[in-house]
Amino acid sequence: METASSPMRKIALDKVVINIGTGSDDPKQASAKRLLELITGRKPMDERSKKRIPAFKISPGTKIGAFVTVREETKELAKRLLDALDNRLKESSISNNTASFGIREYIDISGVKYDPKIGMLGMNVNLSFKRPGMCIERRKIRGGKVAKHHAVVSPKEIKEFMQRELKTEIVE
Repeated sequence: METASSPMRKIALDKVVINIGTGSDDPKQASAKRLLELITGRKPMDERSKKRIPAFKISPGTKIGAFVTVREETKELAKRLLDALDNRLKESSISNNTASFGIREYIDISGVKYDPKIGMLGMNVNLSFKRPGMCIERRKIRGGKVAKHHAVVSPKEIKEFMQRELKTEIVE
């Protein structure tokens, strides 16, 4: 199996998911949604709880956070978000098909200024990777199977992609 010459073995950034957990605090929930819309330009969704946690006064269906999924212009957004970490990412943050990291304060992101109405919020970022041809498995009509060696993007390949395309240094 040739890895370098086959165009079907190249990996690409599939989507970027940004999540802000707020607990059951409604004003903080509205601030989180406003911040996500400011960063991405897309409408965020509410994250709802699935379990009952009495210690935090959370019942099923309670709003506990906000998230947004970006599938277009992912590389530019990923570069901006990684720039908040000085383009350094821990090796332990990378697993099969994904790379995840946190941003402590949103003012670290380039192009975003402090807003007193929002306050200070941090966020979790998840980068998802894929190979060409994965739509075969996801489509409804005449869906097929994709071999596991083609479907799984290894951490080694993700490290190489991030160093080459996103100019990110991987730290141990």
